[in-house]
This record gives sequence, C-alpha cells and structure tokens, in this order.
Amino acid sequence: MVLVYAEATNGQFKKAAHEVITYGKKTADILGTECHALVLGDTPGAEALGKYGAGKVYRVSGASLAAFDAAVYTAAIADAAKQLGATVIILSHNSTGKNITGRLAARLEAGSVPGANTVPEMRDGYFTVRKPVFSGKAFADVQLLTDVKIISVAGNSIPVKESGAEASVETLEISLPEPRTKVVKHQVATGRVPLPEAELVVSGGRGLKGPENWGVIEDLAEALGATTACSRPVADSDWRPHHEHVGQTGVAIRPNLYIAAGISGAIQHLAGVNNSKTIVVINSDADAPFFKAADYGVVGDLFEVLPRLTEAVKKYRGQ
Repeated sequence: MVLVYAEATNGQFKKAAHEVITYGKKTADILGTECHALVLGDTPGAEALGKYGAGKVYRVSGASLAAFDAAVYTAAIADAAKQLGATVIILSHNSTGKNITGRLAARLEAGSVPGANTVPEMRDGYFTVRKPVFSGKAFADVQLLTDVKIISVAGNSIPVKESGAEASVETLEISLPEPRTKVVKHQVATGRVPLPEAELVVSGGRGLKGPENWGVIEDLAEALGATTACSRPVADSDWRPHHEHVGQTGVAIRPNLYIAAGISGAIQHLAGVNNSKTIVVINSDADAPFFKAADYGVVGDLFEVLPRLTEAVKKYRGQ
C-alpha cells in the first residue's frame, strides 16, 4: 500500500497536498496497489483528498500535533505506516518534508529519495525513482531495494489531477510523544500564492536600486497574477522579507514562468530556480551570466522594460 502524508497549509489542503496524492495514486497504479492518505491534526475537508486519488483517508489527532515538531511528526507518520502496512511513503519536498524524510528513513530502515520529480518506474524488476542532482544540471536514477521506500516530491513536478470522489475518513489511534520544541511565535506569509506552489513568479535583484522602486515588480506580478520573489542580497538588505528569497540558501521553486529583473544570475541563485519551465531575464548587462540559463532575454533598462511589459499584459488580458 502507498501512504501519502497530505500536509495542510494555514488550515487548508492546498495544491501541494493534492500534488503528492496525485503522485501517490500514479505510484500505486504502477505497483498494482492502493493509495491512502494520512493527515495529522483536525484540519477540515480531508474527505476531499479522495478526489485526487486517495482511496481512504486516515487521521491522527492529538495536542502534540498543534505545532510542528519534527520528532513528533516522524513518530506519527512512522507508526501509522507500520499500523497500515505501507510499503511506500510519499510526502512533499517542502520544509516539513526536508525535516522528516531522513528521520523517517532511519526509523523505518527505509531507502529514500528526496526531491523526486518523476513518477517511479519498475525497471528490470527494480523500483526506480528519478531526481535532479548537481543543482538540476543532471539527473540520477535511484533504485530503492528496501522493503519500505520513502519519496519526497518536488513541487510543481506533475500536474494535479482529479481521479476519484470524496473518501471516508478514519481515525488512527497512535501514542504520540511530547514535543521537545516550544513554539514562541508563528508568522504566516499572507497574500499571493506561496512561492513553492506558485506557477508564475516575478523576481527582482539589486538592479532595482532600492526598496522604493519595488513597485515595478509588484505591478507586473499583479497584472500576471504572479507571486513576487527576490535574490538573496535584496532580502539581506531588508528590501524584501526573507520568505521571498529564492535560491540555493532560500526557497527552491519550479514555476511555469520565472521572470528575473535586475538579477545577475549567480550560481547560488540559479540553483533555486533553474527547474523553472520558462525563464525570462531582463538586465542591462548583456554579459550577465543569467542570460546563459534564460529561455528569453531582454537587454535593457528594467525601469523602461517592466512598465511596458506590464501595460502589454494588461492590454492582452483586456482583450
């Protein structure tokens, strides 16, 4: 059986949860088995996860799950997997997944593939999973030979697909450990679609010259219905909040469209965005390294290019 941990975000099951269940359903079909979902906590709407391929939904509740604690969540998922006899466990490759994938593998003596971006295959009788390596410059095909297998799925890897109807929700009785981490403050980014889930992203760098000029980025994002992002120097200078920082040391994203304005394209930034399906670079420096990774490039002053691009988008959408 394939067990998918469906994580709720801000009290809702969003795209990331639907994506891993779609992935889990496809994996279960390949193995000729069932796909079930696991939810932690009392988030409403869990039965709707059945629409994306979960034949049944299991819920684990308890005060220990009120705030994220890696040890508690690992124990809950591992014990649920043992109780249900799951042989494949799937979760999102987000901050939670990065925290607990290795812990789960150790606890269950399982092989794991973090950050997979394709559905597993059976090759010559071996369960094989592909993942990007070397910051997306190559791919590795990983054979999992253990009885239990764990996969974390990179965001925007496969299209979300509805393939069923609402599923029944059953409660699993699991003894949860007490959290060892105390949460003193919880800040939630509000507004547009969170960066890991965004399909359209407009990003700015030091070429904006200061936070007072960020309006040209926001105007284009508003016209496109996109999420805004920034390079690390921008976040480090407090021009923008750190949750908008994309790159090797920030958020790794895989949008359908990534527009970078005033960003030179250092390797650390590219590592977090080079899995974007289409990259558009706007920079006044024709020798900026980002142009080598771009699908489309505009050599020009971003303060001239972005407003004209925004107006063109508005005109197109108005038609």
